[in-house]
Amino acid sequence: RNILIALFALFIISCGKEKKPIVVQQEIPFTKEGTLQILKPNDSLVATLDIEFAEDDYERETGLMHRSSMQEDRGMLFIFPEEVRRSFYMKNTEIPLDIIYIGADQRIVSFSENAKPLDESSLYSQVPARYVLEVNAGLTEKWLLDIGDKIVFERD
Repeated sequence: RNILIALFALFIISCGKEKKPIVVQQEIPFTKEGTLQILKPNDSLVATLDIEFAEDDYERETGLMHRSSMQEDRGMLFIFPEEVRRSFYMKNTEIPLDIIYIGADQRIVSFSENAKPLDESSLYSQVPARYVLEVNAGLTEKWLLDIGDKIVFERD
C-alpha cells in the first residue's frame, strides 16, 4: 500500500511540472556575398571586408544572431529601401559589434560602438541612414573611422 501511495505522489508531482521544449539554435555560417571597402574622403583605403548582405525582412531581422564569432575581415551590410533614422538591438547576438550607420550617399553618418551581446536596448542612428554595417566591436576605433568616411561595395 505504501508503494501505491508513493507512486501516486510521484505521478502527481511529475504531472505538475510543465516540460519546456529545448530549442537548440544551430550556428549560422558566414557566406561571402560581396566585398566592401571603407575609404577616407581623400579615397585612401581604410579596410576591405568580405560581407554578407541583409536585404529582405528576414535577413535584416536575423542579422548576425546565433553566431559565436566573426573574423575581423568580415561584416554584414544591411540594405534598406529608404533612408530613415535606424534602430538596432543585440537580441540573440552573441558577439560584441560596432554598428555603423551610412547614408544613401554611402557616407558614414553615425556609430553605435561596442554594442553589448544579447542586450535588447535600442541603438539609434543620429540621423537617417539607408545602410548599416555591422563589424566586430573595436574596429571603428582601430580604423579611426569618422563621420563622412565612405563605403563602396560590390556583389560576388
